[in-house]
Amino acid sequence: MDEEPLSDWAERRDAKIGRLRAVPLVTGEGPKGSHLNPDAPRAIQRWNGYAWEPHGTAANLTEAQRLLYPRAAEPPTVTAPRPQPLRAGRGRHRKPRPGE
Repeated sequence: MDEEPLSDWAERRDAKIGRLRAVPLVTGEGPKGSHLNPDAPRAIQRWNGYAWEPHGTAANLTEAQRLLYPRAAEPPTVTAPRPQPLRAGRGRHRKPRPGE
């Protein structure tokens, strides 16, 4: 069996430190999926390398997503392409004008 070096494993584990996740705060055996209770409050947890620790709270799924993915909330800075006018001439799919 191939075993990876301990240093590679430690690098992989350390790369995940600081990662955030949102956990719905629902009582009992209710559904735990984020899409099932979008209005339920969320606990924001942070990975410290060994366990998930409390980091903050969010009022609902939308607010939690803003905290977890801040760049996705920014508007795109892409400009719309300018329309290009049709050029004169006889293209493959153009109908010939009468008299040509």
